[in-house]
Amino acid sequence: MFRRTFWFTSGVAAGVWATTKVNRKLKQLTPESLAAAAANKAVEAGHRLKDRAVGFALDVRANMAQREAELEDALGLHADPELPPRGVTPPSRTATSRSRTSSTARRTRTTGMRTTDGVG
Repeated sequence: MFRRTFWFTSGVAAGVWATTKVNRKLKQLTPESLAAAAANKAVEAGHRLKDRAVGFALDVRANMAQREAELEDALGLHADPELPPRGVTPPSRTATSRSRTSSTARRTRTTGMRTTDGVG
């Protein structure tokens, strides 16, 4: 009697365990679950790729600045402290350049020729 009860209980426990495992696997194989897993993998891959690209860009910038400094030293070029940095226009030049351009005599963008009637 004890032997039968033991084997019956063991069979029930094995059946519950197997059913639970199969149900979990079936839930993982549903289309929604597969789509979510693929999306998570894609997001993770995107983050890894972005981190590598940012690291590469920072390395390129650092090496570029180092190489520029080496070239400036080799050529004897040094920034003049009295001049503004590259790309910065002093305020006095912008005011005079705007006042020179009138509405009746402008250069056209495509040909560079002057027009007096405003039609280009």
